[in-house]
Amino acid sequence: MDWTEVTVTVPQKDSEQAEAIAQMVVPYGIYIEDYSDLEQGAREIAHINLIDEDLLKKDRSHIIIHVYLQPQDSPKEAVAFLSEHLRAAGIDNTIGTANCRMEDWVNNWKKYFHPMPVGEKLLIQPSWEKPAESGGRIVLHLEPGLAFGTGTHETTRLCMQMLEEYVKRGAQVLDVGCGSGILSVAALLLGADHAVGVDIDELAVKTAKQNAARNGVEKQFTGICGDLTEKVGGTYDVVVANIVADVIIELTANVQRFFNPNAVYLMSGIIDEREEDVLKVLKPDFQILQRREERGWVALAAKLHTED
Repeated sequence: MDWTEVTVTVPQKDSEQAEAIAQMVVPYGIYIEDYSDLEQGAREIAHINLIDEDLLKKDRSHIIIHVYLQPQDSPKEAVAFLSEHLRAAGIDNTIGTANCRMEDWVNNWKKYFHPMPVGEKLLIQPSWEKPAESGGRIVLHLEPGLAFGTGTHETTRLCMQMLEEYVKRGAQVLDVGCGSGILSVAALLLGADHAVGVDIDELAVKTAKQNAARNGVEKQFTGICGDLTEKVGGTYDVVVANIVADVIIELTANVQRFFNPNAVYLMSGIIDEREEDVLKVLKPDFQILQRREERGWVALAAKLHTED
C-alpha cells in the first residue's frame, strides 16, 4: 500500500503557477519546499537567528513541489500531466519519482486497476482480473504493460467516447501514437474493419499487437513503429491522435492525405491552455464537430469543410 512521491523542481519565480498545476493532480494537498526567504522566515516564524548549515546550503532560486499519489493512481500518467502543463506554461522543470522503482509500480498498480466502463458501450477488462459482468457492454481485454493507455486517464477516455460516435461498421482507422493499442482495439470492437496503430516506441507497438491478439482482432490490426505518419500509407475513415498539442499541430499539416471522403479527425491530449493553438491550425480547413473536456484536458472531433 505504498504511496508514490513525485517531486517537481521549478524556478521560484514560477512557484504560484506551478503549484496551481500540481494541485490539479491531487485534490488532497501538496507539500512545498521553498527556501527563498529562509532567514526572514526563521526570524518571524520560528523566532530563531541561528540556522542549520545544511539549510543555508539549500537552493534559494528554486522550489520543490512534492505530490503524493495514492496506490491506485498511476505515476506515469501524473508525470505526463505535470510535464505537459508545465511545458505549455513555459516553466522550466525537473520531475522525479521516489520510493517506488519502475518494476515495482508497473506490477503493483495492477491490483488497483479494475474493470471499468467507458462511454455507453465499452468495458475495459484488465487481463489479470476476474471477468466482470459486462451488462451488455463490449468487453476490451487489456494488458498495457509500460505503454500509455489504460483508459483511466482523461485523454484516453475522451477519445474512446468519441470513437463510439464516429466509428461505423467497416471503417478504416488510423491511430497515431497508439501506445497500448487501446484505441485501435476499441475501434475494431466497435465495428471497424481494419486499424493501423503507429508509435515511435517499439515496446508500445509490440504491446498493441499483443492486445489486439488478446481481443481476437489481430488479423485486423497492423502495428507500425515510426515517427507519426512517416511509414503510413493508405486512407482512412477515422484518424485518431491521442498525443500532445504540439504533435497534433505538426500532424495536422499533412493529415488530410490520409482521409477518405467525409473522414473524421479525433484529437485528444490537448491541455486547455493549448486548445486555441490547435484550433488556429484547424480553422482554415476543418469544421469542429464536437468538443469534450475533463479535468483540464480537451478532445476535439473535426472534419474537412465541405464545398457548398
